[in-house]
Order: sequence, then C-alpha cells, then structure tokens
Amino acid sequence: MFPEGFIKRLRSQEYIDADSLLQALEEPFPVSIRVNPCKLNKRPLNSEPVPWCETGYYLTERPSYTFDPLFHSGCYYPQEASGMFLEQVFLQKIGNCENLRILDLCGAPGGKSTHLSSLIGRKGLLVSNEVIRTRASVLSENISKWGISNTLVTRNDPSDFSKLTGFFDVVFVDAPCSGEGMFRDDVARREWSEKNAMLCSERQKRILMDVWPAIKKDGIMIYSTCTFNPGENEHNIRWLVEKQKAETERLDIAGFNGIKEINYRGITGYGFYPDRVKGEGFFLSVLRKTENSGKYKINTAGNKVFRAGREDIKIADEWTLFHKDSIVRIVDEIYKLHVSPDEFAFLLRNLRIIKPGTSICSVRKKDYLPSHELALSDGLKKQAFPISELDYSNAIAYLKRENIKVSEIPGGWFITAFDGIPLGFAKNLGNRINNYYPVNRRIRMNWPLPGSVEMIKW
Repeated sequence: MFPEGFIKRLRSQEYIDADSLLQALEEPFPVSIRVNPCKLNKRPLNSEPVPWCETGYYLTERPSYTFDPLFHSGCYYPQEASGMFLEQVFLQKIGNCENLRILDLCGAPGGKSTHLSSLIGRKGLLVSNEVIRTRASVLSENISKWGISNTLVTRNDPSDFSKLTGFFDVVFVDAPCSGEGMFRDDVARREWSEKNAMLCSERQKRILMDVWPAIKKDGIMIYSTCTFNPGENEHNIRWLVEKQKAETERLDIAGFNGIKEINYRGITGYGFYPDRVKGEGFFLSVLRKTENSGKYKINTAGNKVFRAGREDIKIADEWTLFHKDSIVRIVDEIYKLHVSPDEFAFLLRNLRIIKPGTSICSVRKKDYLPSHELALSDGLKKQAFPISELDYSNAIAYLKRENIKVSEIPGGWFITAFDGIPLGFAKNLGNRINNYYPVNRRIRMNWPLPGSVEMIKW
C-alpha cells in the first residue's frame, strides 16, 4: 500500500515508530473544523476541542459542507487539526498583533490564511499570496467569505517579495512538499516518489532564500510542511540557518500530548504524527531573524492616487463601519484598504494584487451595486439594508442562484440570511426578486436524496 522507498526511509528515522505510524495511516482521517468567532459563537454538538486551537473542533463524522449555508457564509472552515497549531506560535512568540504585518506566502486554499486573519484581528495586515492563478482565485474567495477586514491577496512568485526588504514582521511558509503526512489519501501515495521528494526539498530552499529579505530584523519565519521527510523538514531548516543569520525558537508543548520535538544539529522543529496526535502528518519550525538586511523605502513620487469621490465616500459611510480615510476608488470599484494609500501604491508597484482590500461596491453609471463581499464582511452596517431570513430550502435555492421566496421585504437591495448570518444580496424589483449570489460560487451539485445530508448540529 505504501511506496517501498518511503517505508525504508521511515524506518531510519529514530524519532518515528514506523510500524505504528504506517498502521495509523491506514485508518480514517479525523474530521475537524475551525469556527469563525466573528460570526458564530457556538460549538458543534458532540464535538471534541482541538487541544492547541481555541476555535478548533473534531467532529464525529464528515458533514455535507456543500449543502450547509453556514459554510458558505464563512461561519467555519474545514481544516486539518495539526495545522491549527499555528495558533500556539502566535500565543507564545508573537504576542501583540497591533500593526503587525504578516505574509502567508503559500496561502491557497485559505485554511491557514483565515486562521491568521482571525489571530491578528482588525489592527494587523495579512498579505495572503498564491502563485497559481486558479488557486489564487479560490484563496481570494475564501478570504472574502471569512469576512475579517485585514487581508489583501496577491499572486506572485516568492522571489518577488525580495524587493520588500524588511517589510514583514512575520512570514509564514507552508511549503509545497511531497505530502507524506496526507498518505491516508490514495492520490497522495500515488504521486509520491523519492525523486519528487528531492525536487520538493530543492524548491523549498529556493522559496526560503527568496522570501528571507522581506523579514525585518528580529522578525519571525514560520516554516511548515505536511511531510515526514527530514530532507524537507529539519535538514532544510539547518541549511537555512547556515546560510542566513537566524536561530530557531523553542515552543512549550508540555500541555499537548503526542507532539514530538525534533532536535537536529542545533535547530528545533516539531513533528505531528498520526499515531501520536489526532490529525494528519505535519512539521513546523519557528525561526527568528537576527540580522538586519535593510528596510523598504516608500517613494511617494509618482504614486497613483486612488481618490474616492464625495458620493463614493457617502455611500461607504452609509453602508459600512469603515473610516472614510481608508476608502478608495480603483476604476469603478470602491474598496476599503487595509494599508495607507502610500503603502498600497508601494505594494502595487512590486506585487500583482488581485484583491486590494474589502470590496464595498461597484459603480455602474450613477448606480452603486453592493459587493457580495460586503454582505459577508465585518465592516457591514447591519442597519444599512433590510434583512430577509430564509428557511433552509430557500437558503439553498439562493446559494444555487435560483428563485427564492421572500415576504414583507421593501423594494430595492436587501440581504438574505440564514440562522441570522448574512448569505449575500438580492434585489426586490416589485414584480420579481433578483438573486445576486455570484455565479462562479453557486452550488452546482444536484440536490441529494431527502435525509441523506448530514449537517453540523450546533
């Protein structure tokens, strides 16, 4: 069932019980979610807390996410539990998140980016990046769905960030890897080879070196993979420490049974093994940069000025909680920026920004069309639009972009909601209701048989 080369190497790793681990990889994977505390203050019934994440929970079985309106409204994110340990790095090593600048270099599909967004709150900045176009689109969608106004999304190669010298306090690299930690999945097993693992290791080194200049002195790099391979884990961290001035940071894991501290030639990392923890395979190491490689300079000469007009700001003030100084107009789109205009212009000169901030609305001639993202945002003024509470069947119809039935709703724009949580916009034209759920996000699956959908119970 497992590649011979993988088994042979596993048996050579002193800190791994190869037989126990291989047996665990034959068992079903644990199901876990992370709740969005800005939208839902509930815990799933009959769930078990993830020990290292305050908002993480194990479920007894996999529910139907596709047919759950709360999933589409960003109330929770299905995420593998081991990766939620990222929270402990922040609690133990970063502390005050006010005005913190963070880069999630390999952000798609968005599990760890949405977690970072929650951890830093509204006073920090998260730049979430993904180089592959299709994956970057999924990332942007999940950030919008999560709804915390602190993130912009970019689509850049890691080397592009070397121009942002000393810009970030924290850089998180969840590196592309050989995927051994996901070997419960047959596809991951089939795609594995010793050659591919070596190629992954070399690519990871390039990524680390490319992004290193973007970290400020005394800043943090968090490196992680979902593999057991030392050549992609502790060996790469040792290599980086030899090439750059950095030191690894130890974490307190005394309260978390099963996590293995890995010590290799003076560096420290942490291994998560499915036979010891309830989660997938995962490796994490924390490094602190001890050298000063310079600081970025913002040249305001020639900056593009994205001034919002008086009417733009008036609409933003009526519809949102955002400060007027953060409102800009880019062509015919109105956004709330999460950085100053000068910093945004600086980033725009150096990066390919695909989501500049929180989209508020688009302008068509003299009409202002509210953005779907606004309905899901923490910056929405709830009293700005009427709200129509939908029952389950109508909520699914809305998410499929079909006709919905509403009653006693005034003419014009209104927000659809399920269980009190906004789903998106619709418009009452008097003789009909226009469904404005984004076409590219609609549910395309056919309705399942009655009673066959297992939902999360809260």
